[in-house]
Amino acid sequence: MTVEEAEPAPPGPGEVQVEVAYVGICGTDLHILHGSMDARVSMPAVIGHEMSGRVAAVGEGVTGWATGDPVTVMPLDWDGTCPACRAGHQHVCQNLDFVGIDSPGALQGRWNLRADLLVPLPRELSLEHAALVEPVAVAVHDVRRSGLGAGDRVVVLGGGPIGVLIGIVARHAGAEVLVSEPDPGRRALVEGLGLETLDPTAADLVGAVDERTGGAGADVVFEVSGAAPAVLAATSVAKVRGTVVVVAIHPRPVPVDLQRVFWRELRLLGARVYERTDFERAVELLAAGVVPAAGLVTEVVGISRVADAFAALESGQAMKVLVDCQEAGA
Repeated sequence: MTVEEAEPAPPGPGEVQVEVAYVGICGTDLHILHGSMDARVSMPAVIGHEMSGRVAAVGEGVTGWATGDPVTVMPLDWDGTCPACRAGHQHVCQNLDFVGIDSPGALQGRWNLRADLLVPLPRELSLEHAALVEPVAVAVHDVRRSGLGAGDRVVVLGGGPIGVLIGIVARHAGAEVLVSEPDPGRRALVEGLGLETLDPTAADLVGAVDERTGGAGADVVFEVSGAAPAVLAATSVAKVRGTVVVVAIHPRPVPVDLQRVFWRELRLLGARVYERTDFERAVELLAAGVVPAAGLVTEVVGISRVADAFAALESGQAMKVLVDCQEAGA
């Protein structure tokens, strides 16, 4: 992995140039690193879609933005013409350009992009914490899609960054949350954030959920681990007419217990990315301190140490690693 410097071009008409402050590294970026998304990513590539920064310059015809404004980016560019877009589901456009994957992203000092992709940030929210808006928006969308309510019993399969954020957002909505995570280091981090955990390698997950629910099962189960056994476990712990939300990216097809889906009349949902309202809600939750950003950011490294950021995330011991795009020696 190499880091190259280049002089940024000025923003074009309808564009804003952002001085990127922080970029978060996530599981999708690891998929890119390992070649699982080669069909979508052209090399050399500028990746990164979790970010915060400030407006550095505005292009011709841009209104509503001024130099110094704190911003993040909702990295979805839809065509507006496909059947999904025409049905009002632009965020899952059938020809979606996910910025930072399908087109150049945030892992650079200065970034020119269309002004309509920007989302304003409150000035009291630190830019370091604001780099978490995108993953929090994922969690907000997942929880909203599930339809869970106050008092619901929720099981989150996978205690990585998105799993933890789902647990936090669900808890804020009034749910009782149990996070299933085999890694002891991650369990400790999750417990430090006030969420109950269970080690599925040392305890019977089905039995534990039955004990907590009087044998009924969980109202909502989120599969966030990306592991095939978790997909089977998800249907095993859901109650009659419960909901299973598939959040993780599964690069290859995995078995699903459709007999269980049939027998218990389960609702099986996919939850991908987010809508604008989810982004705005994520900003609110971070600004209000509902999401404990300081407890989620494990490490901040300079842009010259991007490889270290990937290694830290891949180790499984980090929760959220940020790249400081303005301090190469950090």
